Amino acid sequence: MSDEQPSKKMKVALTTLGCKVNQFESASFLSGLEERGAEIVPFSHKADVYIINTCAVTAKAGAQSRQMIRRALKLNPDARLVVTGCYSQVASQDVLEIGDWSLCIVGNGYKHRLVDIALSEKQCDLEMHMGDIGSQKAICQLPVQRFPGRTRAFLKIQDGCNNFCTYCIVPYARGRSRSLSEEAALEQISVFADHNYREIVITGIHVGMYGLDLSPPTDLFAFINKATAAFPHIRFRLSSLEPGEVQDELLDLMADRPNFMPHFHIPLQSGDNRILQEMHRRYKSEDFADLVGKIIKKIPHAAIGVDVLCGFPGEDEEAFSTTFSLLEGLPVTYLHVFPYSKRPGTIAAGMSRHVPGKMKEERVALLRALDKKKKVDFYRQHIGTSHLVLAENKKNRFKLMRGFTENYIPVYFQATESMTNQIIEISLERLEDGIVFGKIK
Repeated sequence: MSDEQPSKKMKVALTTLGCKVNQFESASFLSGLEERGAEIVPFSHKADVYIINTCAVTAKAGAQSRQMIRRALKLNPDARLVVTGCYSQVASQDVLEIGDWSLCIVGNGYKHRLVDIALSEKQCDLEMHMGDIGSQKAICQLPVQRFPGRTRAFLKIQDGCNNFCTYCIVPYARGRSRSLSEEAALEQISVFADHNYREIVITGIHVGMYGLDLSPPTDLFAFINKATAAFPHIRFRLSSLEPGEVQDELLDLMADRPNFMPHFHIPLQSGDNRILQEMHRRYKSEDFADLVGKIIKKIPHAAIGVDVLCGFPGEDEEAFSTTFSLLEGLPVTYLHVFPYSKRPGTIAAGMSRHVPGKMKEERVALLRALDKKKKVDFYRQHIGTSHLVLAENKKNRFKLMRGFTENYIPVYFQATESMTNQIIEISLERLEDGIVFGKIK
């Protein structure tokens, strides 16, 4: 415990933008704040301290980050404001220019100190805790006790990225790849198990690089093999995994081990090989198609989600059509479609032939319509089958229990509140307006 224990109970409000990694880190902040006796209040309330865990992956995320900073200032101009996350890392000067008040900027390499900084009794006057994120060699140790309001827990085992794709700001915001030790990661799973979490999503910035920087080196397969064997009562999912990192042994493990969920999320970004090369992606469209075919052959019921970046500089009609046709013809489950967003400091920001906004919007709309069709097709294939579903909550317009199958189909069914956080066998009965309804077997 820090020597900077506050003498009075502080009211702290926290908001999180962006990815599962940010959500894991914010859960760690909450665990530390509660341990120190802080009172957690909604971000819309007046607080003594506001913490904003920002995102910078798109221009929209940056704008939302600035908006939340201004919102905190209006809620209580006398409060301490702690701004952390990727936007504060890459645009600290922009954060400073929003206003002149009690502001602390905490870089991604110093998140392990955030609770101490937030609760310190020392006057916080435009403090910056930054450092060179690119030189960070060790991952921040950020233990988590629980995820308030969530049935599913996230486990960050890796941070940073070495790829430097031409459109991506993340390596500049997160630094190079760094891994959590197997011992620390398994210990965190034990904590989640003690708090009765039944499903854990293994996440990171580039999770496929896990373990390569440890001594002795290990890899993602070895870790998942250990984790799924050590905690057979917990379901494990993988977050995003690069196409070249889906190993045969990983597929075999998923096929053979019942608590390793048959669900992949694999970024394609573009189906056009010229665009992929200009993005500095390390595969071709035919490699991606072969991988999808391999997954479906090994695990026919697997869900496969795909990231697509629409409107990269130089993406002409032919390149977009090639991407659309590839995705249309592949047995993938859903698409996460993002319009390209110019990020200052990246190679792509300086490229010519930027796609006009209206054209980008039209292409995004076409891909999102394809996403809806893919989901419905996948759901329809599974009507009449039975699945093990983690019951999550009844907070929906149907007032029914909602949960996810092993292969990530959201399903609504009649159940009592007492069944929340239980894994229940559900028969998928019908599909109405793209929504799956089932019943307990």
